[in-house]
This record gives sequence, C-alpha cells and structure tokens, in this order.
Amino acid sequence: MNLTRRMVSSLTQRGALQTALLRISNLTRQVELAGSVDVADSGAKRRKGLLGRETLAAGEGLWIVPCEAVHTFGMRFPIDLVYLDRDKRVKKIRHSVPPWRLSACLSAHSVLELASGSIRRTQTKPGDRLTFSLALPPDDRPGTADASDTTQSRQGRREGR
Repeated sequence: MNLTRRMVSSLTQRGALQTALLRISNLTRQVELAGSVDVADSGAKRRKGLLGRETLAAGEGLWIVPCEAVHTFGMRFPIDLVYLDRDKRVKKIRHSVPPWRLSACLSAHSVLELASGSIRRTQTKPGDRLTFSLALPPDDRPGTADASDTTQSRQGRREGR
C-alpha cells in the first residue's frame, strides 16, 4: 500500500478527512499546485463534488478518488482538471473546463479539480509527479498571523495595554 493510500485510509478510519485538507505539490516542477485541497473519497462526496459552490479560489481544489471521469453540469465557474494514476503521476490535463461539460481519462485513478489557471501557473504537464501532504491550517502557516491575535494586540495598543 503506498504512502498516500495509507494516509487517506488512516485518516478516513479516524474520521479526520472530513475536516483535513491536503497540500499538493508538483515534484517535477518544484511548485505547489494547491495548498487547500478537500478529499472526495466517499460516494456522497464524489457525487456532490464542487456543486453548490460559487467559486473556487486560487490554491483550493478537490481530489476525487477513485475517479476516471467528471462533469461540470450545474457548476458556475470553469475548473482545471488533472488526471492521476495510482502513483500520482499526471496522465492528462484539461485547462479551464467550462460548466456543462464532460471529461474523462479511462486510465486515471483519481482527478484533481483545481481553480482555473492553476495548471498554466504551475506549468504542470502529463508525466509530472505530484506529492500529497496534510495542509497546515491557515493560522499555522509560516508568515501568517492569527487574525484574532492581531486584532487583540491592536486594541491593546490603542487602550494603552
């Protein structure tokens, strides 16, 4: 069993994937594809996908596993698609797939749905190797401050504390 499958299996058994997000990097190009990727690993989550969302921000995405084909029926925005084999090697890419389309790659094991422009920004190509890791919560990412702490410290300075 490969590392990602063990990670997903372990998290699923503990129920952690319901809230856990993944960070996906392109090892070949040494660039982050997305830092906040949800996992659709159950029938219900795969069926819902990104439906009901108004938009998908840069750095966000959905990893649908297992999956060979997706549709954008009922969606309100275009998405980039990255089809992966079991070893997280890119099999096929599709740029800015608009709503009301079908896309498939019968040799794929999973699909990444990403914000439109992610593939071009990272120059991801078929054959590239991706890596998956747990994403740090926004508060724990280097170079970010917790908004409530910042607000409290500003209030304290104004009040002379």
